[in-house]
Amino acid sequence: MADMVETAGAADVTLNGSRRKGAPEIADDLRRRIRSGELRPGERLPTQAALAEEFGVERGTIRQALQLLEADGLLSSRSKGSPPRIATAGPARDEPQPTMVALAPRLVEAFHAPKVRIDAVCMTSETLMMALGEPLRLIHEGRMRPGNIDVRILLPGRDIDLAFPVPVPAPDHTVSSHRTHHTDRGDGSERTDQQAVHQRWLATRNAQGQVLRHNLRSLRSSHGIDVQVTFRALPFTPPVKLYLLNEQEALLSYYMVTKREEEIDSGTKLEMYAATGTQALLFSFERRAGHRDRAFVEESQKWFDALWATITSDLTLS
Repeated sequence: MADMVETAGAADVTLNGSRRKGAPEIADDLRRRIRSGELRPGERLPTQAALAEEFGVERGTIRQALQLLEADGLLSSRSKGSPPRIATAGPARDEPQPTMVALAPRLVEAFHAPKVRIDAVCMTSETLMMALGEPLRLIHEGRMRPGNIDVRILLPGRDIDLAFPVPVPAPDHTVSSHRTHHTDRGDGSERTDQQAVHQRWLATRNAQGQVLRHNLRSLRSSHGIDVQVTFRALPFTPPVKLYLLNEQEALLSYYMVTKREEEIDSGTKLEMYAATGTQALLFSFERRAGHRDRAFVEESQKWFDALWATITSDLTLS
């Protein structure tokens, strides 16, 4: 029993005579690793036993250090029997962040599930396409491997009258009408500003959707993952972005419409009402967070499923 007895005052000293780190110092060490990228978003920390052995302390000290990191918003909520995952090195998850910043780490966590389901409602696939880069990188590095990925995306149909983007009405027109100024296309034909803006949006919608689909489907041949990517067309302009992750989390962001001048083609600029969703704040609702959040996630999923099965139509990215 002698090896289980500690002399008074020896609790802060390791066997080689060096001073043991306390919980705040261990938290600082792990915090440095997270912010330097040594520990990446979505990764699990080593087990408490492994950390205790590394730092030469009791597990209780490790638990205190992890609590400090959770308070900083650097760790996702811990589940019984599993080490916590790295969240982001920024604000806590319950604080809304710009959509482009917040979506990637949420997708990383969603892609740790064996069966991944991502549903999205948006104007184009830009934000989702870019945010998927992080989980795809982790898959290609062999750091995670879902068995099945099913992505369903609702986008505005090609032939509907969009609420935005649209040209700003000319001064002598009513607010509800759009400019009909004709632009020379260089080939002898003309098109209205409205047609030019619509065609630019349509080309962007199609190109981004095709890249997203290609990047995901490539996982079939490279990693043998069962991947399904399906698009359907909405008969209206969505005023918000909605992302549903594994039927467990809903992420909502508002499209902020502003008046600005944009280049619609080479050398042609046009004043228009347009929206960007990459900087708008993204609000997260999780089923496990409580009754209100759970109800929001469930109703959002029902809303998406109802649109998918009823008034939407097949969409071809061409």
